[in-house]
This record gives sequence, C-alpha cells and structure tokens, in this order.
Amino acid sequence: MKSEAKIARLKKLTNKNGYFSALAIDQRGALKRMMGEDTSKEQIENFKSLVSGNLTKYASAILLDPEYGWPAVNEKDANCGLLVAYEKTGYDTTEPGRFPSLLPEWSVKRLVEKGADGIKVLIYHDIDDPSDINEKKDVFVERIGSECNAEEVPFFLEIITYDENISDAKGVEYAKVKPRKVIESMRHFSQARFGVDVLKMEVPVNMNFVEGYAEGEVIHTQEEAANYFKQQSEVSDIPYIFLSAGVSAELFQETLKFAKEASASFHGVLCGRATWSGAAHRYKEEGTNAAEKWLQKDGKNNITELNDVLDFTASSCGY
Repeated sequence: MKSEAKIARLKKLTNKNGYFSALAIDQRGALKRMMGEDTSKEQIENFKSLVSGNLTKYASAILLDPEYGWPAVNEKDANCGLLVAYEKTGYDTTEPGRFPSLLPEWSVKRLVEKGADGIKVLIYHDIDDPSDINEKKDVFVERIGSECNAEEVPFFLEIITYDENISDAKGVEYAKVKPRKVIESMRHFSQARFGVDVLKMEVPVNMNFVEGYAEGEVIHTQEEAANYFKQQSEVSDIPYIFLSAGVSAELFQETLKFAKEASASFHGVLCGRATWSGAAHRYKEEGTNAAEKWLQKDGKNNITELNDVLDFTASSCGY
C-alpha cells in the first residue's frame, strides 16, 4: 500500500493522462564519451541546462544526476517533475558481476530535501549469474527500496540486462537470449520485498533482428516478438516504462507502436538520447547557440512526436 505522500509524488511525475512522458539526461560517462573525453564539468552542466530549459515544457518529468544536474533543475519547467539518479555511473570492473554503487555524498533523504520527486537507481542484472552475485544485488535493491519507503518517495529501478559471456550486447548472439533475460529480471524485481514503484525496462527484443525491421539477419518473426512484448507486460503488476537505449527517435516510436499492437500495457517512457543526442555534438563542435537551435527545432520535434505516439500507446498508471 503506497502512502498518500508517495502517490502525490507519482502524480507529479506523470502527465494529465496518468502515464510517464519523461525525459532522461542523467547520463554521465556516456555523455562524456559522446561529447569527448576533454569535455569539462562546466560544459556538461551547461548542456544539461540547455536540454532542461528547452525541452521540459513538453515532458512530465526529467531525470537528472547529482554530479552535473543541479544547475539544470533550475532551468526545468515548473510543471515538470524531478527524478534524480542515486547510483554512480557505470559499474565495478574489478570483479565479475557488474556491481553497482551509490553516490557516497547522497542519501534518499538528502535528495528529497533537494527537491527530488522520485529516486532512480540503475543496476546491471543477469538472471543467470551465480547466486552469490545476484544475492548481493537483491540486498542492494532491498536497501534502496526500504530507504525510499521511509522517505515516502517513489523508487524507479532501471534494469539493464547482460550476459558476461557475450561481449556485444547489440549483436546477434545477445539478441537470441535477450527476451528471457529481460522478462525474467523484470519478474524477479517485481516482488514486493524490493519496494519498487516503477520499473524502467529495456524492450524485450532487439528490433534490429525482428522481421520487417531487420536490415540483415532475422532472429524473431513479428509474431514471436509480439509474444515477448506481451509476456513482459504480464509478468508484473508494477507500472513499467521503456528506456530508449540510444536507438533513433524513429525506431523508438515504431517500437512503441509495435508494443501496443502486441497488447503490451506499458506506462510511458523515460527517453534520453533518442530525444537530444543530436544537440550534444553541436554543443561541443559549434557551441551553445547551435545546440539550442537544434533543441528548439529537432529536439522539440522528437519529443512532441514521441508524445503523440504515447497518446495512443501508453496506459495510465491509475494513480
């Protein structure tokens, strides 16, 4: 049972139709790789502020990070809710398991005191990893769930699946195992003991290997892919939203339409690079004015077209 305070915060993060049309720019390592390793902290902060100032009028919420994101909070639209990332970027590379860690300077309490309406944590998860690895991740998620419940703030868990034996997550070998990895991880973290309020999920198939979408090898027929979307929708009673995973705006929109046609009841998106990635290159190469011009034209088009697709594909959370 959610508290009234938590439900009020969830309402701040959804639009008038009761689903999430949210913008994600909590990228840190990935953004630096896009803009160049010589990009300064000030440049990253300024870019996030540009995205926030120009696009949050079209979003129900924005996801930012405490390392570079606070200046962007001041630029967001007054009606746009605030999600804040609690984890460090990336994962521990010193041992197997891709273990996450939290930002030591922050607690859920402190993030809420800074204005967060919701807390997001990303974990890398392989349902087939040894139990000693996955038990530690379970405890990690349980701890954050308890912390969020104590502060009556929604907990958004983002799950990125992987297989340690397959290095290319975008390749054909991973495409073959991805549906089960995604669906079973979602099923696992839907248990009440984890205290998750919203799951931020990958789509269950790599659309680049689906019949009618693939330019090369086909792994799944459209019927098989649709069945995976439906299975994903049915394994959890928790609202779930899709991440864009860096695909193009066009492919992401087509994927949402496919999910709807497959009878998947998803509850919106937290869309990042598919909305604003074109501005990152312009900011670094041509400066603030060029990036802002791109955001006001192409960025706006990307997010409003996505909103148009969500109008007939996303389901209300019912808060």
